[in-house]
Amino acid sequence: MLSRARQSLALSFAGGVMIGIGGTVNLKLGGVEGAVFFAVALLTICMLGLHLFTGKIGAIVYSENKKQDIPLLFTCIIGNMLGTLLASYICNVSTSDALFETARIMCEGKLEKGICQILASAFMCGILMYVAVTVFARKNSIAGIIFCVPVFILSGYEHSIADMYYFFTARMFYPEVWGFLGLAVVGNTLGGCFIPIVKKLAGEIKD
Repeated sequence: MLSRARQSLALSFAGGVMIGIGGTVNLKLGGVEGAVFFAVALLTICMLGLHLFTGKIGAIVYSENKKQDIPLLFTCIIGNMLGTLLASYICNVSTSDALFETARIMCEGKLEKGICQILASAFMCGILMYVAVTVFARKNSIAGIIFCVPVFILSGYEHSIADMYYFFTARMFYPEVWGFLGLAVVGNTLGGCFIPIVKKLAGEIKD
């Protein structure tokens, strides 16, 4: 279990860095361009076997060893968070203050959302992330990633790990931020498990 946790932490750390790279291009370009190029993060994570919480949470529904797999999801969140923290630091020391200002404005807007709005938007993002990763894993196709990633960004849905990067880049670490991120994680979790639970209730088994 210790070796699996260490491996998960390392792969999740790298996954967080990749989300930071995707977040940086999204901050720089914005709009449709930024949303499309953000997909490089999830493409790399899936193709290289890195770990991302929002891409792995849905699998817990089918897990036959939840006592081990659930703690690994917490390890995944920690690794992702540390990876986004490093990426935000590199971003802040290697780019202009304009990117910091863009992140600050974005994050201030996020904090204006109510609890239900955060949960709902994170829930929808969780569904899209499950679809993107599942289509890649089961159909050997990047179509889910290419379409689902821009859709969640352009729809204004909340991706907890990407949000970590944005808040860290904006240098916002106060309690309200952590409350927001906690709600985003809950919403992503519920959304990521939604389709697997529905399929399980319908009597379908994992492919």
